[in-house]
Amino acid sequence: MNNKSKATVASCLQCETREHSVMCSLKAPYFEQLEKNKTTLNYKKGTPLFQEGSHSIGVYCIKEGKIKITKLGDLGREQIIGLAKPGDLIGYRSVFGDRMSTSAIALEDSVVCFIPKEPFLETLKEAPDFSMDLFRLISSDLKRSDQLITHLAQKPVRERTAEALILLHDTYGTLSDEKTLDVQLSRDEIANMIGTAMETAVRFLNEFKRDGIIDLSGKKIKILKKDELAKIANMYD
Repeated sequence: MNNKSKATVASCLQCETREHSVMCSLKAPYFEQLEKNKTTLNYKKGTPLFQEGSHSIGVYCIKEGKIKITKLGDLGREQIIGLAKPGDLIGYRSVFGDRMSTSAIALEDSVVCFIPKEPFLETLKEAPDFSMDLFRLISSDLKRSDQLITHLAQKPVRERTAEALILLHDTYGTLSDEKTLDVQLSRDEIANMIGTAMETAVRFLNEFKRDGIIDLSGKKIKILKKDELAKIANMYD
C-alpha cells in the first residue's frame, strides 16, 4: 500500500495558507522559480515526510493537515518536539547540512509541497527579505527548544500535561463547539509530548476530567476550563 502520492500542484501565489507562512515575504518571481521545482504530495495518516538521520533533500510546506515533529531519545523512545499546521515550513534547519535532525509524521491525511534543497538555497541567496524571515524563524525555534528542555527538566509532569493541552489548543484550535480540540492524538503520543510514561499521562488526563477541567471521549479532548489549565501549567500572559 502506497501511503504517499502526487497531488495536483498547488499554486504558491493562490495558496490559502500563504499569509500564515514564512513564504509570504517572497515576491512573485521567486514563487514562480520555486513552483518550477516543487512537487505537491498527499500523505496518509502515519506516513513519514522525512526521518531522522536521512539525507536532507529539501523543505516541506504544509498545505493541508497536521504534522508531528519527533526525535528519538537514547533509549529509542519517541519525543514529540513540535507540531506543524497549514502554512508551516519544516525541514529547513537541516537544509544547511546533510542529515535530518528530526522526523516528521502525518497526524492525519495531509497535503504537502516539497521544494528541493538546491532551488530553495538559491532563493535564499536571491531574496534577502525571505532569508531574514527564515533566520527569525530559526531563532524562534531555538527559543522554543530551549524552553522545552527546561520544562522537561524542571516542570512537574502535571504542569507539563496541562501545558501540552494548551499547546494543542493554540496550535490547532477547536471544532465548531469551540471546546473540542481539532486534533486527535493517542494517549501514547500525548505522553511523548510531555516526556513521561503513558500511564502517567492518562492518570493526569483523568484527574483533569474528574475536576471538570476537560472532557474525554476516546481520542477527542474537550477543553472546558482553559484558564484553569493555564494556572496548573504555570503559564502567564
